[in-house]
Amino acid sequence: MGLPPTIATCFLILVLPLVVLCLWKLLNWVWLRPKKLERALRAQGLQGNPYRLLVGDNREKFRILMNASKSQQSTSSLSDDKNVAPHIVTFNHHIVNKFGKNSFLWEGTTPKVIITDPEQIKEVFNKIQDFEKPKLSPLINLLGNGLTNLQGEKWRIHRKIIDPAFHFEKLKVMLPTFFKCCDEMVSKWEGMLSSDNKCEIDVWPFLQNLTCDIISRTAFGSSYEEGKRIFELLKEQAGLIMKLRNVYIPGWWLLPTTTHRRMKEIDTDIRASLKGIINKREKAMKAGEVLHHDLLGMLLESNRMEIHEHGNNKTVAMTSQEVIEECNAFYIAGQEATSTLLVWTMILLSRYSDWQAHAREEVLHVFGNQKPDYDGLSHLKIVTMILYEVLRLYPPAVYFNRAIKNDVELGKMSLPKGVQVSLPILLIHQDHDIWGDDATEFKPERFADGVAKATKGQVSFFPFGRGPRVCIGQNFALLEAKMVLSLLLQKFSFELSPAYAHAPTIGFTLNPKFGAHIILHKL
Repeated sequence: MGLPPTIATCFLILVLPLVVLCLWKLLNWVWLRPKKLERALRAQGLQGNPYRLLVGDNREKFRILMNASKSQQSTSSLSDDKNVAPHIVTFNHHIVNKFGKNSFLWEGTTPKVIITDPEQIKEVFNKIQDFEKPKLSPLINLLGNGLTNLQGEKWRIHRKIIDPAFHFEKLKVMLPTFFKCCDEMVSKWEGMLSSDNKCEIDVWPFLQNLTCDIISRTAFGSSYEEGKRIFELLKEQAGLIMKLRNVYIPGWWLLPTTTHRRMKEIDTDIRASLKGIINKREKAMKAGEVLHHDLLGMLLESNRMEIHEHGNNKTVAMTSQEVIEECNAFYIAGQEATSTLLVWTMILLSRYSDWQAHAREEVLHVFGNQKPDYDGLSHLKIVTMILYEVLRLYPPAVYFNRAIKNDVELGKMSLPKGVQVSLPILLIHQDHDIWGDDATEFKPERFADGVAKATKGQVSFFPFGRGPRVCIGQNFALLEAKMVLSLLLQKFSFELSPAYAHAPTIGFTLNPKFGAHIILHKL
């Protein structure tokens, strides 16, 4: 039996508009909105591929990346370390070559404008209310949705609370930890030397373990063994995410596959462990124990002072869950950024022995064979020049993306809501128009008079970002790198092994695909 006419009519009246609305929204999402945005961008003089239903540039991107991958596999490595950008940011490089610097590309239904003009880059970094961090997929959020990905007032509150932990005076307290961890690694290397005082090793896993150890000790102090276990779980989680990220489908991660179940188990384990450490620390602080010499202690104390300052108003502070998110995020960002900076520095100094000699001469002049101290590290000019040049050629992140929530003016352009902008760090760091004909060459002397002079005052060097959202841990990373590099230069000279294959690849950061095989010579 069918429904009575009146009921059927009411049903149609109620349901039909919803169906039409859903179909309209679908049509708008997959076709009308992207084509409208495309017309707006072309009206600004921007060029790019025509929009293709749903896939955007994905098909062309996949084809180009597959060809690049086959080419690299046939040679196993790049012929040298010059002009690596086409091999690392292959599709962005292709689009810029095809359409020029005023261009855009498609990620599915979203157009992404490539920004290479230093003045426009400056605007993007400074106008954080107009250019926000894009929302991350649920998979990436499993690694911690901390300060880096927050917006608005929530970001301001977290930044204010976390910032004191990274002041120079606080970082000084961590130097003995930097030294202890690196000294332990050096002792391992010395134990691997042959009778002629040399050995060949892949330094990449050693440097990853070193920065993991440093982060664990500086973040959690006496609980660093538990911290290291958490990091191993995060490392496993990151590996699983990297395998899945290229096939991400909305909601797909909720399916009960073996991999997804393991990821959820890891997430639960990490959060429970961090919550246990935090609860234990909070109880100790309430009992009057002074435990402010590690990052967690500083963070909790700063959070407590913020609550007290506002009359026990907890809305101006971080919850325990948010503290956990910040610990997760700091672990990944801190370990990855510093380990990649160190490995590329060792690779480049192995290739450019003259700069290795200059750096060693400076370190020995400042410290001799004594333990490096804060004041001495702050006066290492040549070492700083080298680190900046490494960050220029091999930045940890190779691009920054920002989302436009409302129509906005950028230079002479009017960009509509729904567009994203991409700042291709690697392309800008090696742009011949900005850096000169030697832009792809390793020349630390370009930073002899500082970053401002090297960039001619332009925003063309930003390995840690720029503006209000500049990476809060950049001073931590640079100080750690200076300590490690100083100790290594005091103890060893090093050269590339014939087994080394130069193949930079993008994981969460830019790292050596086949490791970093280096021959160490004891001094």
